[in-house]
Amino acid sequence: MAGNEWINGYLEAILDAGNHYGKIGGDNSKSAAKTAKFDGPDRHDGKGNNEEAVSSLFSTTRYFVEEVVNSFDERDLHRTWIKVIATRNTRERNNRLENMCWRIWHLARKKKQIAWDDAQKLAKRRIEREQGRNDAADDLSELSEGEKEKGDGNNGSESSSSVAAAAKDKFARINSDVQLWSDEEKPRHLYIVLISMHGLVRGENMELGRDSDTGGQVKYVVELARALANTKGVFRVDLLTRQIASPEVDSSYGEPIEMLSCPQDAAGSAGAYIIRIPCGPRDKYIPKESLWPHIPEFVDGALNHIVNLSRAIGEQIDGGKPTWPYVIHGHYADAAEVAAHLSGMLNVPMVLTGHSLGRNKFEQLLKQGRLSREDINSTYKIMRRIEAEEFGLDAAEMVVTSTRQEIEEQWGLYDGFDVKLERKLRVRQRRGVSCFGRFMPRMVVIPPGMDFSYVKAEDALEGDGDLKSLMASEKSQKRNLPPIWSEVMRFFTNSHKPMILALSRPDPKKNVTTLLKAFGECQQLRELANLTLILGNRDDIEEMPEGSSSVLTTVLKLIDKYDLYGQVAYPKHHKQNEVPEIYRLAAKTKGVFINPALVEPFGLTLIEAAAYGLPIVATKNGGPVDILKALNNGLLVDPHDQKAISDALLKLVADKNLWVECRKNGLKNIHRFSWTEHCRNYLLHVEHCRNRHPTTHFQMVPVPEEPMSESLRDVEDLSLKFSIDELKANGELDPVARQKELIESLVRKASLNGNPSGNNYTGRRQKIFVIAVDSYTSTGGFSENFPAVIKNIMKAARVDLGLQRVGFVLLTGATLQETLESLKVGDVNVADFEALSCSSGSVMYYPWRVMEADLDYEGHLEYKWPGENVRSMVLRLARSEDPEDDDIKEFNGGCNSKCIAYDVKAGAKVKRIDDLRQRLRMRGFRCNLVYTCAGSRLNVTPLFASRTQALRYLSVRWGIDLSDTAVFVGDKGDTDHEYLLSGLHKSIILNGTVEFGSERLLRSNENFKRGDVVPGGSPRIATVEDGLKSYLISAALTNLGVK
Repeated sequence: MAGNEWINGYLEAILDAGNHYGKIGGDNSKSAAKTAKFDGPDRHDGKGNNEEAVSSLFSTTRYFVEEVVNSFDERDLHRTWIKVIATRNTRERNNRLENMCWRIWHLARKKKQIAWDDAQKLAKRRIEREQGRNDAADDLSELSEGEKEKGDGNNGSESSSSVAAAAKDKFARINSDVQLWSDEEKPRHLYIVLISMHGLVRGENMELGRDSDTGGQVKYVVELARALANTKGVFRVDLLTRQIASPEVDSSYGEPIEMLSCPQDAAGSAGAYIIRIPCGPRDKYIPKESLWPHIPEFVDGALNHIVNLSRAIGEQIDGGKPTWPYVIHGHYADAAEVAAHLSGMLNVPMVLTGHSLGRNKFEQLLKQGRLSREDINSTYKIMRRIEAEEFGLDAAEMVVTSTRQEIEEQWGLYDGFDVKLERKLRVRQRRGVSCFGRFMPRMVVIPPGMDFSYVKAEDALEGDGDLKSLMASEKSQKRNLPPIWSEVMRFFTNSHKPMILALSRPDPKKNVTTLLKAFGECQQLRELANLTLILGNRDDIEEMPEGSSSVLTTVLKLIDKYDLYGQVAYPKHHKQNEVPEIYRLAAKTKGVFINPALVEPFGLTLIEAAAYGLPIVATKNGGPVDILKALNNGLLVDPHDQKAISDALLKLVADKNLWVECRKNGLKNIHRFSWTEHCRNYLLHVEHCRNRHPTTHFQMVPVPEEPMSESLRDVEDLSLKFSIDELKANGELDPVARQKELIESLVRKASLNGNPSGNNYTGRRQKIFVIAVDSYTSTGGFSENFPAVIKNIMKAARVDLGLQRVGFVLLTGATLQETLESLKVGDVNVADFEALSCSSGSVMYYPWRVMEADLDYEGHLEYKWPGENVRSMVLRLARSEDPEDDDIKEFNGGCNSKCIAYDVKAGAKVKRIDDLRQRLRMRGFRCNLVYTCAGSRLNVTPLFASRTQALRYLSVRWGIDLSDTAVFVGDKGDTDHEYLLSGLHKSIILNGTVEFGSERLLRSNENFKRGDVVPGGSPRIATVEDGLKSYLISAALTNLGVK
């Protein structure tokens, strides 16, 4: 019953808190109300925060209620309730105690039920994922006799022993004919694009730790960009990030371009650059959770920059032919989505690095039980993040991980990846047999590199640590010591002792408190060594986030408990450039570095410590396993075992021979984690990805003058200047010859089309008006509003605004035949359109020439398209649990080479888009799914086919900036409707033009919300209350700045 005594104490504390607030409210309720109404907004704490808001962050009542609910079993609560009833009297306090006890008991039961429901959902998802894996495995389990013969014929030299060796290690890589990346290969001029969207990114004086968005990822991508630019064969590296022109941050984050490494004339390199793309609110620094609705805008800006720069580089090194990126690499979930869209648009390979993953975080938060599923989603936008990561897996050729643990325990949680299925598919690809339309990205382990340029030669000397200089009595000698050394040593009674160093954030997951307990309870270790804890920077612990504050408070209490004064250092501040000096100090004292984290995804600090000759002790959970295997310079421990931690530290510090051996091994093997080695492995794996990626690229209409993207406007890019200067030195095309070549190209194109107006779009149009109004009847046919809307938009542009150089494009989910019939009935001339994209962006036509599909566009969509392999699978998966035979059936009239269409019976229960996409991913299929025609049709198209991608394709091919484009949509529409609203283009929502939409079939209520896709209050979106009136349409265009 000891637990009940604690409960009673907590309940009494809740009552006392209630009485306290009750008196305040009772005595001063009127004056408090007046204060809240008139004075509240002006009362601040001196730091820009409202006092009432600050005080509301902590509630005594809530604290004790959470303690009762989270710390005790409901049976204890029930026993306490019975006891209160048995001792009931007429006192008001006892009655309140009984009532409160009953309410908290029910609250605990409700929490338990919610936890049970969440666990059931996770279990159900695991079962569905396993079923999907089994379905895929059944299809791939046996090779037909013909496939066996083909495999044997193509790989006659392959012995059975090599297959057995591959089976032995489930992560064994399939050997390819690709040679190792070598400096002796033929000259290359590679253009590489890296994307890290959130946080504060700059090359010098990085503000690491300033906030949760500016951490190790920023350092990683900046150093990777520099290292790649210094690799032979790489011409230029661009690191794309968000441009921030906010008074809250330094002005350097608002500069459109920043040079990371200088162009090397001798090496034929243009260097590395940070390119900042405008995205979202220009004057605000917003957290990554708020960036999701602005991703399409970033995609459009990045696309403009890449296209313009590819042309400029092509002019310099490839005779005018655009030099497209060699690879596009997205870092974290937001950049993964950006990279996926750009990869599909430009038809180049995509690489993904997750850094940290949403699904793993989501499951951990659910297990903690402190936040509901809804609260987690609203706070962290976790479902939006998970979908971006899944989409990144769909599009990625390769996923770079730091450790094998990340592959198994983190990426293995995702619908789009399965270790066993990925291996089976690679085996089949090598043998040249069918994968039945299935695809899995290739996971490769490439540890992050490290910049060893600031490691001094003396750090690698194999000698005893020299501490005499630290203890010098003369002030002149002490003045030469690094300031951080003095700051650390002032804590110690005896600075001669070896230093045990721990360096991390003050995060509970870093497990610093267990380390401190291990040190405090081991008398031998305390007598032998000192302990230094570098736990970030702080001014006032009380002003820090709750988790950090709690850790630091516990650290101070433990130091006091074990009386560790004079033995533990815990400096308040340190600069990033002082970290190497901290490592040097520990090495000079013959110390040890320790990382005791509960789980460490990688462990970059372990590599840094090894570079300075420090032996290491590290957690056995996660990346340190691979690091110590490579370096062989320390010991692994169970982070929960205090005795194991103290024993390992004591062993390394006390055994001098072991210490020297670990030091030597670390210094000898550290080159494995250099950026040079990282880039070599990286480019080797990317080369393999490119060998099986299509090479179809844009056949762009030549444009005499192409406007620069907004990210480069008004900026003199030094690398472009370098390119232009070199061109002048080498000689350039005569302007007359260039003009003649351009005219001949256009004439050839017109003659090939057999149409005298074949050059209808060769730069004559300055703007594009895109009509994507999904106006259907309840049965799925075009409504009468459809042609009326088209006529009103054309009238608003040509008559009301007098815009004559506007090209019109129609985007629809219906087929070409259905569209032409509707236009004919509505008396709309199809020749008024520059392009028609039908069947949800799966096909492109140009009415001003022969009405045939654009083969270049289809080539962009081909990759990863499962085609016939997915036809029957969709029928089976799209039906509800108790389906009727005709709920959904194939619609042959809506199918084409890049679209499989299905008719959906009115009122039929079919799977939503998010549910159906999930089931297809589990089976290795990568598709885009759209319900169209008022929900009466399902279009299954290639992954990169969509109406937004069709628009981007035309803008690049025709050289039209997306900011000069207007997209007209209804207030509802197909399930891809909301994705048409965001981006650099202007969006005009025409109310009253669409009566029946398909949004109900998009996603469940538990998924992310529309606000995570469409930016609220965007200056690029306008709404027309009556979309059938042309003068209102023209007024909306004028308000958006369309002239």
